[in-house]
Amino acid sequence: MTRIQRNSVQLKGVLALAGMLMSSSAAMSADTPEAFSTLSPEIQALFGGIEDTVQPSAYDGFEMPEKPWKWCHSESYQGNPWRVSVTNELKRLVDMYKEKGWVTDFEMSDSNGDVSAQISQIRSFIDKDCSIITSFAGSSTALNEAIKAAYDAGIPFVTGAGAVTSPYAINVDSNYVKFGYDLSKAIIDNLNGEGNVLRVEGIAGSPIVAQQRQGADQAFDEAEGINVVRDVNGNWSGNVTKTVVLQTLATNPQPIDAVWTSGSEARIVAEAFKQAGRPVPLITGSISGDSLGYWKENQEEFKFAGGALMPTWTAHTLFRVGVRVLEGQEPKLNLVMVPVPSVESDKLGDWYKSCMTPSSSSIFPVAPEDPLPANLMDEYFKNPEPVALFDYSQTPDPCEGQ
Repeated sequence: MTRIQRNSVQLKGVLALAGMLMSSSAAMSADTPEAFSTLSPEIQALFGGIEDTVQPSAYDGFEMPEKPWKWCHSESYQGNPWRVSVTNELKRLVDMYKEKGWVTDFEMSDSNGDVSAQISQIRSFIDKDCSIITSFAGSSTALNEAIKAAYDAGIPFVTGAGAVTSPYAINVDSNYVKFGYDLSKAIIDNLNGEGNVLRVEGIAGSPIVAQQRQGADQAFDEAEGINVVRDVNGNWSGNVTKTVVLQTLATNPQPIDAVWTSGSEARIVAEAFKQAGRPVPLITGSISGDSLGYWKENQEEFKFAGGALMPTWTAHTLFRVGVRVLEGQEPKLNLVMVPVPSVESDKLGDWYKSCMTPSSSSIFPVAPEDPLPANLMDEYFKNPEPVALFDYSQTPDPCEGQ
């Protein structure tokens, strides 16, 4: 057993989900990584309720590849506009470094939901002497041997939007347990604790789906009057989501008062209900351009509650952490937590742009502010330095080129 494995710990119950927002430091046990205590209460609060394994970073004194770097990105699924937008924004950022001669190449693979294929693609990246491998993992555990192989080959491995359990990865993630819980609480509050809910989850087996369900289940279990009539997988895809929602409506004649979903398909869900001749219920999720366009045209009927899991800041945090790791800034922990901006139904106008219509499925708004600015990201590193060339204010306007 390695030192890292011996020191692996579970940070369970840092905060109870019922008290996600906190004003003091998260409670720590004797087994909590010592580095966690160096984080501010603001950062510690982001870990509230997470039951994933929080470990010390494996990259203390790790000999990093020298510039110019070859940047390799392992995708598990490119079948929806959100994932495509992340890849495009990540490539834009890496291209800035290519122009400076700091990066030689950006190579991307897509396993299209096949975990075995993703493992093979990662091993191919190792053979190609990539300097770093960033990844959206198709499984929280299945990639672990490939991740260790990359580590042994001197290649740092950084994941985004869904943590893996390997101690040899740095995970750039958000508290999806809290996100799932908050979406459920929004439904409970809007329905005054009573009603029927359809739950439309993402890709079965995804680490994010498991975490979101954990939070959602806890909130719904606390509300005796809430009945989840069915769980279906929409795969965070418009076509799949519409199909499973219509199938559910055809076989469930009882009223559905809300739809719990965490993806960017709120508009698709609303249209499915209208197509079925059913009242459009409250819909949760992550706001998107087409949903904002639908809201603009249907303000009286569209009810939304959720957050802004934006592809832009997802790509930004993955890129910035990747650069910091390559530069030897030494992450303190294996998990860099990013807060999710909230979106209130009465604030949708603040996110709307004129190019957004109900057909704008590949347009996503940009959060007004960086959810993890440099001063907060600095806390996660032992030797923090600014990321050259990165400027959140220069994030491309979502209407640019439309």
